[in-house]
Amino acid sequence: MKPLAIFNWSGGKDSALALHRIQHQQDFRLHALFTTVSEAHQRVTMHGVRTQLMQAQASALGLPWQPLSLPEGASMPVYNQAMAQAWNRFKTEGVTHGIFGDLYLEDLRQYREEQLAAVAIKAAFPLWGEEPGALLEEFWRAGFKAKVVCVNGMHLDATFAGRELDEAFVKDLPAHVDPCGENGEYHSFVYDGPNFREPVPVQLGEVVFRSYAPATQTAEDDCFAATPAAYDTGFWFCDLLPA
Repeated sequence: MKPLAIFNWSGGKDSALALHRIQHQQDFRLHALFTTVSEAHQRVTMHGVRTQLMQAQASALGLPWQPLSLPEGASMPVYNQAMAQAWNRFKTEGVTHGIFGDLYLEDLRQYREEQLAAVAIKAAFPLWGEEPGALLEEFWRAGFKAKVVCVNGMHLDATFAGRELDEAFVKDLPAHVDPCGENGEYHSFVYDGPNFREPVPVQLGEVVFRSYAPATQTAEDDCFAATPAAYDTGFWFCDLLPA
């Protein structure tokens, strides 16, 4: 029997492409899509997407969605404990693997592998080590469509938030920005694709600037401080709304 896996799901392009590959390769049985969300705001952590849209996305994909609510300002120890409890629960349900859409950040991969190893679950990375530009081409050729929902203000201005994730968007990125935003420069929400039963209708809401926490916080204080070096406290968010 194929191993049972949880997909660590952001709702963005890398997750969508990795899921598409997993479904085609048929090496795993998918138990559920798993996403951390803000308990206070009912939005995806870091991406800012409403849980209503995430539920609609999972329904369009025909897969269960299991959110994990995190308290406001969760510390790294609190985050790790909540994740360990969730993965232990998945383990009791027969899950043996966790699937991630990461591309090349070695420290992030090591962190994920160590966290899962602590609960005797293996990590899989379907897109690992591949060239970002080639992955975007594959994403578009497959027929995926996405909106850019969040950009790091240290690298991109407000005009990038809310744009369609297409060739024109990538062409407009500054030279130092990874085409796939792997260093946290931007995040996206996929609303249609080859494995969608139907598109998820969305419309653009307001674009707002948000700061997570004082830049002086440490990894012990802030569960987001362990994200890549491009992490900054200021982000432009485009509030996607159900259409």
